[in-house]
Amino acid sequence: MDINGFLAGILSGINSVVNNYGWSIVVFTILIKVVLFPLDFKSRKSMRRMQTLQPEIAKLQKKYANDKEKLNQKTSELYRKEKINPMAGCLPMLLSMPILFAMFAAMRMIAQTELAKQAIDFIITGQQTNERWLWVKNLWMPDSPFAPSIANLSNIEQVPLDIWKNVLGSLSADKLSYLANLGDGLAITIENISGGQVFSALSQNPVYTQEIQKWSTMPQINLFITNLEVFANPNGWFVLPLLAAASNFLITLFQPQAPATAEGGQAAGTNKLMKYFFPIFSLVICFGYNAGFSLYWVASNLIAGVQGYAFTKYFNAQDKKAPRLIIGEGSLK
Repeated sequence: MDINGFLAGILSGINSVVNNYGWSIVVFTILIKVVLFPLDFKSRKSMRRMQTLQPEIAKLQKKYANDKEKLNQKTSELYRKEKINPMAGCLPMLLSMPILFAMFAAMRMIAQTELAKQAIDFIITGQQTNERWLWVKNLWMPDSPFAPSIANLSNIEQVPLDIWKNVLGSLSADKLSYLANLGDGLAITIENISGGQVFSALSQNPVYTQEIQKWSTMPQINLFITNLEVFANPNGWFVLPLLAAASNFLITLFQPQAPATAEGGQAAGTNKLMKYFFPIFSLVICFGYNAGFSLYWVASNLIAGVQGYAFTKYFNAQDKKAPRLIIGEGSLK
């Protein structure tokens, strides 16, 4: 099993207990943060120690202002003597990226599976069974006024063949028989299943047609490069994408900054890039992706923000109890 399937399996297991994927995602995010907590603490502690060296680094910068090679050498010696890794402050965020991408794929797998189940259930029962979470009508569609709460053709066609076959394979014999005996060439079997076939069967369902009319589109918004359809009965209100961008920016307030010199200059540049890149990146991704993944992103950011605030308070208290003595520049000569 790959990492995507592994994460999807954990999330499904949590959901079997919590019985709501929205809150299951929150619980799963907390577990991820607990696992990464020791590394995050160690990295932030290292960055905190780097901040205490700022006076000494400033002296080195002044003394060797005309000798960059000597400045880098002396700064590196200072870091080694203090046992500090100048890139440590970026490590938690860099390590979170592979997990973020894995969760992206895992949430896509779960969302496509759940959308396939919803479509098949609709054909069989004539009823829409959404996975609701607070204001979001269907967790597997985007939290946006530009998305309906029911799977449409574009979403159904994105479901890969193996997921369709897995969903059909999980059905009872009675349900499989019902699907196989749909009239007018609409029969659905494991052998002929496809997104187009499922949508054709849905389109013949009068209840689905009524649902389509309920979320008939209002006038389009022209953005020059594309047109956005605003739905009269939308799946959400764009809250999670905005929260994802805002929380990405706010957590930088509690992210220690590296000194802008030597190796630390590279770390400081990385921090500055992340400060502005991630909010924009998160807004774009969450704009068109399912609300479940957006919820994971927001929950992860909020927990990181709370951790950052707690770390800052803890380190401030430790500094007051036992102020740290900074070594003098002369010791590096």
